[in-house]
Amino acid sequence: MKSFTAFRIHQAGKGVDARLETIGLDDLSAGEVVIAGHYSDINYKDALAATGKGRILRRFPLVGGIDVAGEVLSSSDPRYQPGDAVLVTGCGLSEEHDGGYAEYVRVPGDWVVPIPEGLDTRAAMQLGTAGFTAGLAIHRLEHNGVAPEAGPVIVTGATGGVGSLAVDMLARRGYQVTALTGKADAADYLRRLGAAEILVRGEFEMGSRPLEKATWAGAVDNLGGETLAWLTRTMDWWGSIASIGLAQDHTLNTTVMPFILRGVNLLGINSVATPRPLRLAVWDRLATGLKPAHLDEIAHRTVTLSELPGVFGEYIDGQVRGRTLVDLRR
Repeated sequence: MKSFTAFRIHQAGKGVDARLETIGLDDLSAGEVVIAGHYSDINYKDALAATGKGRILRRFPLVGGIDVAGEVLSSSDPRYQPGDAVLVTGCGLSEEHDGGYAEYVRVPGDWVVPIPEGLDTRAAMQLGTAGFTAGLAIHRLEHNGVAPEAGPVIVTGATGGVGSLAVDMLARRGYQVTALTGKADAADYLRRLGAAEILVRGEFEMGSRPLEKATWAGAVDNLGGETLAWLTRTMDWWGSIASIGLAQDHTLNTTVMPFILRGVNLLGINSVATPRPLRLAVWDRLATGLKPAHLDEIAHRTVTLSELPGVFGEYIDGQVRGRTLVDLRR
C-alpha cells in the first residue's frame, strides 16, 4: 500500500508534539480489518489528547482520533467484506491503539460496527462517540424506568456535542426537556433542538440542603462537580441520572439521602468499554427511533485533515457548539 497522511501524536518531554505525517500501513497498530477512512469527528477527549491537556494516550506515538467511519478495504475477519460501510468509536482508539485521524485505519474485528440502515458514513460521524454516548445514556435511563410520562428530564452542558444530541433525541422521544447551559446566547439554538425550558448556570439558586424540591425524572449530566451534586438533591422519586462527563469538575460532594430516601439511581456511562451486544443495539437505535431530527444543525462544521491541528484549541477553551466533522478524503 502507498503511504498516506495521518495526524500523529508524539511525546515531547512532559507534553506532546502532534502533527500531520506521512506513514504506511506497517506503522499502524495491529488488527484484522483495514478501513479506508471517510470521516472522523472531534470530541473533547481528542482535543485533550492532541494538546496534551489531558493524559489520554497510554503509549507514543499514536494516531489521534477516537472515531472513524469508512469502507472496508481488506479484512481477515470473515464478518467483513471489502466495500462494507463500517464505523468504530472508542474501544481504545487514540489511547493505546492508532486512531481515526488517518486516511487508513487498522483495527480488531470485534471493534467494528456495520453501519446500520438509516445511516451512512457521514451521519455515523455526525453522531460519533458523542451520539453513541447520548444514545447509551438514554438507553440506560429508559432501562431504569425513565419515560416521557414520568416527568421532565434535564440535560446539562447542553450546547456541547453530547448535550446537543441528547436534547434532540429526548425531545424526539416525547420528553419534556430542560437544557442547562452556561451560554445564555444559545437559547434559540437549544429551543430549535426541542428544549422546552432553558436554565443558565449562575442565574438560579441551587440550594444546599441534602434534599431540594423533587423536580427531575431523569438527567443527562456532562459536568460533574457542583452541578451533579445539585442534580442528586433535586431528582424526583426513583429518578435516574446518567453521568457522562466532568467538564466542570471530577469531584462529587453530596449525601446518601437522595439514594436511600428517594431511590435515586446514579448511572455511570462508559462509551469506550461497552459490551459489543449493547454497542450494536444502541447503534441500531441511533439509526431509527433515536436518530436526531436536527443532525445537520448540530454537526454544522466540517474540517479537513490539514485543517485539523488548528481546531483543538477551541475545544479546550470551551468555545465550540455542537459537532465538527473531519473529512479524511480531502
